Parts: sequence; structure tokens; C-alpha cells
Amino acid sequence: MNDTCSAWHVNLITEQSIACVFLAAHVVCMCCFFVPKKEEIMETSNYLGSEKIGKLLAKFCIPCIASLIISCLYNIVDQIFVGNGVGYLGNAATGVIFPITVIGWGMSLFFGDGAAAYLSVALGRNETKTIHRGIGNSILFSFLSGVVIILVSYLWGDGLLRLIGATDATITLAHDYGVIIYIMMPLAMTQNTLASIIRADGSPRYAMGAMIVGALINIVGDPVAIFVLDMGIKGAAYATILGQFVSFLLCAFYLTKSRTFRLQADSFKIDFKLLKQIMALGTSSLLTQLSIVVITVVNNILLVKYGALSAYGADIPLAAFVVIMKLFQIVLNIAIGIAAGAQPIVGYNYGAQKFDRVRELLKAVLKWTALVGLVCMVLFEAFPSAFIRLFGSDGELYMEFATRCLRIYLLLILFTCVQKVCAIFLQSIGRAQAAAPLAILRDLLLIVFSIVVPVFFGVTGIFWAAPIADVVAMLITAAVMVRLWKELQTETKSEAHAAEGHIQPSKPGVIVTISREHGSAGKRIGQQLAQMLQIPCYYKEVTAMAAQESGLAAEFISDINKNSPDRLKELYMSTTIMQQAVIAQDKIIKKIAESGSCVIIGRAADHVLREHPDVIRIFIHAPKDYRVKKIMEMYGDTEQEARKNMEHSDAARSNYYRSVTGSLWAHSDNYELCIDSSIGEQACAEMIYTYLEKKVMEKEHR
Repeated sequence: MNDTCSAWHVNLITEQSIACVFLAAHVVCMCCFFVPKKEEIMETSNYLGSEKIGKLLAKFCIPCIASLIISCLYNIVDQIFVGNGVGYLGNAATGVIFPITVIGWGMSLFFGDGAAAYLSVALGRNETKTIHRGIGNSILFSFLSGVVIILVSYLWGDGLLRLIGATDATITLAHDYGVIIYIMMPLAMTQNTLASIIRADGSPRYAMGAMIVGALINIVGDPVAIFVLDMGIKGAAYATILGQFVSFLLCAFYLTKSRTFRLQADSFKIDFKLLKQIMALGTSSLLTQLSIVVITVVNNILLVKYGALSAYGADIPLAAFVVIMKLFQIVLNIAIGIAAGAQPIVGYNYGAQKFDRVRELLKAVLKWTALVGLVCMVLFEAFPSAFIRLFGSDGELYMEFATRCLRIYLLLILFTCVQKVCAIFLQSIGRAQAAAPLAILRDLLLIVFSIVVPVFFGVTGIFWAAPIADVVAMLITAAVMVRLWKELQTETKSEAHAAEGHIQPSKPGVIVTISREHGSAGKRIGQQLAQMLQIPCYYKEVTAMAAQESGLAAEFISDINKNSPDRLKELYMSTTIMQQAVIAQDKIIKKIAESGSCVIIGRAADHVLREHPDVIRIFIHAPKDYRVKKIMEMYGDTEQEARKNMEHSDAARSNYYRSVTGSLWAHSDNYELCIDSSIGEQACAEMIYTYLEKKVMEKEHR
């Protein structure tokens, strides 16, 4: 009988190993055939605006889904083999370590995704001199963050593990697994940061390949270490860090042949100003991971507390929760992959004011997300025990609790997927102030209901908190999306043109950039100055030409700095469509400057041309009361409207300037000349003219 059971057990493990390898191989195929090259992604704007929606979604979404699935393979594979080789206590132990690894993952994305966005923007603007330093600082601080995690984890020791959910039955297993996983944390985090950078450098297949190789090593190493070498949970940890180390070596090797930058010793010299820009671009990735940590830790503590008061004990609920979360993670990654892959397509069409295609994209994304959620929901409700057994079936009591709670927790996973996808869709079109709250809404509700519901229903109440949170979050999200749908139906593409889009002939000479407070008459002063100098003046012409450059609508580009929000401005400006618009605008400003002497008003032109030898930066300001009167005169506003518009416009310009430059908009150090325009428009123009004459004379005498 024992021999029969052993043979059955070996066969089961063999089948699971083959299944895991098959999954990884399937992902490899998807990556090889569907990951778009950088040059494919950066094709002409007409491609995103004219190609069939289905074809675009397949091309962009499939590799995104594959990437997300690979990223969670390490942990899921460990759960499968640990559950079968060690038992449900082993799964509970790895669940205790999970929040610590997610913190590391979040920090690596904080610097990695931030560096990737910084690299893409710098390349788009053709500002390549500081790229190597931005990359070097990101790698350095990702590694140092891993060192900090090691120090905290080792110094705090088992006290930390007990704090986040370890019990007397699982503390030894969690300790044995954790101390090994911690060792590789700095290099594993560096590898993840490098993967983001490699993708942005134009080599997504290489980054994917490095991750796949590590995942395959883990898949093969787990059964060998756990069952053949009889190393138990330590074997799972060693297999994991071996895969991570090989992935790190492959990513590190890429740095010797990177396409757009070359690292050197100076690259790792700390530059806090540059690092601040990178961190701002990576903030949303960090917050997403931290929300997972909070949910996991809160649930671990509650499961241990209420589980101890039930017939199931403290460990069975925790082990079941770990398994259920792995299944939840796979499904949610597919949904997020659909939405994230669609981001550049949605953003471009919204920016180009092709609202019919935006509505079509929304319907397609929701349709495929709902289909995935519905299929998974039916499978989980119909065959819960099959999914639980995949991760081990250790006793009838465990199976009874796990299958029941799987059905409860994933009852409305369809709603979860749709709600998360809607938040990402809103971010794609630059609605950061709506997207950010919706992105964390379900998670916040889940935490609240996880604390409240078990007070009345015991340990299973923790699992019921998920569908309750799903219903409330979905109702709120539906209200927001219905409103968006109505807006998209009423919005039509404006046929008005900001100005004729062409560069006017000019002569060599000074380039004057004018930044101004709203109501200071800076535009009029710039136009008068241009007439005095007999050179072109560019204002709305910049947005018109940027629209031609990018394929976006001139009105959309023109409104970027007007709509820059007070809060969440980094998230707003880091979206694909906003960066595309800013890059196109910067290219046009540089082309204008290359054509000869001119005046350029607004658009952070002083920063874009900061290295131009002939640029003179001017800032026009005036007392508030003077500006209010000017606004009333120019736009016909009431005094109250004028004050409100003045404050809003100045705040938006300041936020936009800080987002794209990292500097303060109205700071005198950024300009050669700051003028109070209350002395009169003509007087200001003459003062600037006189200043320019003296600057030219000084230059000639040198």
C-alpha cells in the first residue's frame, strides 16, 4: 500500500512538473511571436489610429499578459511543490514571507519603471547625455534597497515573521524559507529593475528571455531539491534564488551591449535631482505593490486571530488564503495585461480625438476582460477542489475549508477584473484624479470589510469580505464609467486649428523664451518684442506643429499644461499619451530654434533649450490685482471668475513645469530676466529689447 501511494505521489509531482514546464514553454512561444519590437511600437501615428482594434489589442496585450504571468511564476511554482512536498503548513510559511518579497518587488519597480519611463522620455527628446547616470542611480538604489530589506529582516528575525502572521506551527518553516530568500534580495531586485530598463532600451525579448530562463530553472529545481535531494522547504528557496541569480547574470550581461547608453563609474555617482524625477515616474508602480503588502499582512493577522477561535485552527485558514491568492493573482494579471497592453492604443486615439475608436476600444477591453473573469469564475465555482489539489491536498479538514473559501473569495472575480481594468483605462486617457482612487478603491474596501465582517461571521467572514468589496467597488466604478461613456458620445473632434503649422524663415541670432503668469500679458509682450526684432513669434504654432509631428490633436496638446492637476501630477504626466505629446512638442521647439532667431512663448521652452548657446530666458509677472483686471479686460470674465481662472492657470502651469523639468516654474534662478509687466506692455517689450542689445554687444566683445 505504501509503495502504491508513493508511486501515485511521484506520478502526481511528475505531472505537475510537466504542466509547469509546458506553461512556461507556452509563454515563451507567446513572447517570441507576439512581443513587439521597439521600432514596431514606435510606428507612425496612423498605425495606432487606423489599424483594426482586434489586431492592435492582440499585438500589444498578449506580450503584456505573458510578462505579468512570468513575473509571478516563481512564487506560484514554489506554492505548488511546497504544498505537495511539505504540506499546507509549508504554503502558510511561504505566505508569511510573501509580503517581504512584494516590498522588494515594489522597490525594484519603483526604480525600474521610473528609469524605464525616464529613458523613454529622454530618448524621445533626444536628451541622451544624462541617461547613463539616471540608469546607474536606479540600479544602485534598487540594490541598496535590497540591502536594507536584508538588514531589517535578519536583525528583526522571527519577531518580524510573527508580526506578519507566523504561528508556532509555521515559524520554523517560515524562518528556513525566509533566510535563504533574503540572501538574493539585492540581486533579485536589481535584476527586476534591469528588466524594466532593458525593455525600455528596445530589447523586450531579451528581458523576457532572462526572466523565462530563471523561471524554468526554478520549475525544474523545485522538485529536484524538494523530493530528490529531500531538502523540503529549503529546497524550494534554493531553487528560487538559483533562478533569480541566473536571470540577474543575463540582465547584467546585457549592459555590455545596451543600445542607447553605456554605464561607467560616473554613472553611479549619486544625483538626487535626477533620482527624484525617476522616483516620481515610478511612484504608481510602488503604490500598487504596497497595497498588496497591506492587504496580505492584514489578512494574515486576521486569519491567524479568527482561525485560532475556529475548528480549523490558525494555520489552515492562512494556508488556504495563500493558495487562493495565487489563483487570484493569475486571473488578475491576465486582466491587467489586457488593460495595460491597450494603454498606448487608447491614449493615442484619445489624444488624436478619435472618440469613436476610444469607445470601441473600451468595449473591446471590457468584453475580453469580462470573458476572462466569467470563465474563471465558473471554473472556480464548479471545480474548486481541482484547483486546491494542484497546490496539495493535506487532510480533509484543510480541503473542506479551502474549497469552500475558494468559492467565496473568488465568487465575483469578474467584478474585480472589470473594476481594475476601468481604472487603468482612465489612466490611459490622462484622467489621473479619477484613475488613482478607483485603482485602490477595491483594496481599501477589502481591508475595511476584512476587519468588520469576521466580527460577525468568524474566520470565513474574512473571505466574504472580497465579494462584498467587489460589489461596492463595481457600483462606484460603473457610475464613473457611465459618465465617461456619455462624455465620449458627446465629444467630437474639433475642426478648429490652433494655427498654421510651419516654421517661418528667420536669421541667425538670439532665441527668446517667455514664461509668464496668467494675466501678465506675456503673450502680447512677446509678440511686440518679435515685431521690434523682426523675427517670428511662436505660440499656438508650437502645438499645431507638434500635432503634425505626433498625430495627436492640437487642442489636446494645447490643453496639457492647462489641465495639469494639483494632485497626482506625476501620475498624470507619466501616462504614455502625455509623454508622447510632450516629446513631440519638445522636438518642434528644438526645430524652431535651429531655424534661427525667434520668440517662443510658454511650453517650458526655456528648459527644452537650456543647452542652446543663444537662448535668453524671460519671466513675466505682475501683481495679482493688475492681472485680475487684465484677465477681465482680455477675456470678459467677472472679477470672481478672473481670480479663479488666474489661480487655476498658474497652478497648472507650475505643475506642468515641475513635472517636465523637475524645477520651480516661477523661480528667478531659472531666468536671465524677470519683469513686472504692470509698468506697461510696450515698456516691457522695450526693456527686453534693450537687455538683448546689451547681451549681444557683450557677446561680440568677448
